[in-house]
Amino acid sequence: MNTLTYESTQSLARGQRSLGDPSLSYPLFPPLVEGCPVTSTADLQYPLVIDYDYSNVPAGFFKRSPFAGIWRWGELLPPLAPGLSMGEGGTPLVAAPRLAGWAGTGVEVYIKDESRNPTGSHKDRLNLCTVSSAVLSGAPGITVASSGNHGAAAAAYAARAGLPCVLFITEGTEPHLIRMVSAYGAAIVPLPRPLRRVLMRELVHRAGYMPASSITATHTGHPFGPEGYKTIAYELYQQLGGRVPAAVFVPTAYAELLYGVWLGFKDMQRVAGIGPLPQMIACEPAAGAPLRAALSAGRPVVKVDEAPTAAYSIVVGSNSYRGVLAVRESEGEALALTDEEITTAQMALGREGLWAEFSSAASLAGLRQAAARRMRFDGPVVCLMTSTGFKDQGIPAPELPPVAPTWEAVQGILQQVYGLTV
Repeated sequence: MNTLTYESTQSLARGQRSLGDPSLSYPLFPPLVEGCPVTSTADLQYPLVIDYDYSNVPAGFFKRSPFAGIWRWGELLPPLAPGLSMGEGGTPLVAAPRLAGWAGTGVEVYIKDESRNPTGSHKDRLNLCTVSSAVLSGAPGITVASSGNHGAAAAAYAARAGLPCVLFITEGTEPHLIRMVSAYGAAIVPLPRPLRRVLMRELVHRAGYMPASSITATHTGHPFGPEGYKTIAYELYQQLGGRVPAAVFVPTAYAELLYGVWLGFKDMQRVAGIGPLPQMIACEPAAGAPLRAALSAGRPVVKVDEAPTAAYSIVVGSNSYRGVLAVRESEGEALALTDEEITTAQMALGREGLWAEFSSAASLAGLRQAAARRMRFDGPVVCLMTSTGFKDQGIPAPELPPVAPTWEAVQGILQQVYGLTV
């Protein structure tokens, strides 16, 4: 079948459903980016989730090979714009037995390396879906508030779609991100962080731009976005040889990734009876950790004070309701990780040949903390490595010792600094 036709016709999506009241449903278009209009209030906005005609999912759907191009899972994705895919997904699952020993757990450990996506992060899966919604809705452009992976991915897929992208960044954003999104042709607007969402919302309301990130105070996000992350669950099932992991550790900010992967596993159980399903383990920086606070308080959303952290990609001041649902439904957990724990995990990943963005190493740090807390898992566990360490250019490199240009000096440095006898 022709790829473009396949992408544009196969979706079984049939509407949007409120997470505030699951009995409330809405048409598939337009995407309700400001939350459920009936259940949301000024203080709490409930996101939407996509409904599908599950009765018509083809037999053997979850046995498809997990190659690049998530359009291959199109029946259980929102409609995708023809020709927009850049080969996102199909990322490697790396067995890591030495990391299992390092973490202190006796089960199989795997790293799902999302740094292999087109822009170097998991956000490509989400933005294929959100930018597709803009194309299919006739929106004149894309807008996003991000100083990291999300902004880069949105700008790249907007460029692919031939749409302008307005990126609201935080003042002081790393130059490498600005260079990256400039290459994609994005318009870049630096603002104080509290004002980014406010002025992005103005652009959405006044000019009709499609937001790829949330414009609501309690983070509803784009209803199509987490759907792209479901494909991680589908891939894991195939890559583990027809097994479901016992737990998935996920670097977590607003929990779109955590929730999306959980939706994928729920699809597998609903359509094919595959299970039992994994525990979803949210791995937040201790500098914020609003999801952990919300779960502890038994509330859908809480606000917390943020402290300085090198995990700037995932530190947020409030959680999203999606994360609460994913952890509760999966009987999972939300862990708070210090910068020291994440630093140690990033170094351990490096020793396995995996160069992770600092925030991305929170998942492995979470596994080690879980093992120290004597959490037990009956089967393999997967840590999502969401982005490449090349995104971490603001973190200083270790100082290198001066070396005289002689063999004796080189030999001495190798012995004294690196413990190598040559």
